[in-house]
Amino acid sequence: MRLRNIPRSQEVIDKSKYVVHDEKMAKGLWKKEIFGNTNPVHIEVGMGKGRFITELAKANPDINYVGIERYTSVLLRAVEKLEDEETAGGEVLKNLFFLCIDARELPEIFGEGEVDKIYLNFSDPWPKDRHARRRLTSREFLGRYDKILAKEGTVEFKTDNRGLFDFSLAEVEPAGWHLMASTFDLHHDEEMVKGNVMTEYEEKFSAMGNPICKMIIARGECGI
Repeated sequence: MRLRNIPRSQEVIDKSKYVVHDEKMAKGLWKKEIFGNTNPVHIEVGMGKGRFITELAKANPDINYVGIERYTSVLLRAVEKLEDEETAGGEVLKNLFFLCIDARELPEIFGEGEVDKIYLNFSDPWPKDRHARRRLTSREFLGRYDKILAKEGTVEFKTDNRGLFDFSLAEVEPAGWHLMASTFDLHHDEEMVKGNVMTEYEEKFSAMGNPICKMIIARGECGI
């Protein structure tokens, strides 16, 4: 689907205090300099309009969150929503920042072991075989996550695309990771659905009757 360009999106993002602009200068300094604390750092790669990560940040003030979205016209929605809430007297979130980057840049922006958890929600399936390496759950991307994830860190992935989920499951072991938990129907899995925060896509697809798949993985050395 072709994204609609919003001309003012870059200007709004450039001025927003919720967006980290010199992201490569922040490498290794996210806790100390950006957030000013020692709390864990959780990131969402491909955050869309930001509903998921914003709700997490509101519910967990003792965790630092970074939402990553490469398209300015999409990130604009998350930025404006936070700023509108603040203007209306709402909560000012000090534990949430956004980045407008390509996910391939992650090892250039986060230091070794600097991230404690990675969320991947309803990522682009890149359905053509020749584009498999672009999928955020490919072994190439798992290699990037390995460079920034803490020793006991995890990756959580949700999708309604069964083909993408099957591909993702098959990538885990060859990439040297360990499958900790998985389900092909999250909303009917009593254990894995506990504490679940829905994204915009999840709400839409669930209402259509699409089962939601989820997996939680860790690096092989952290396996159970």
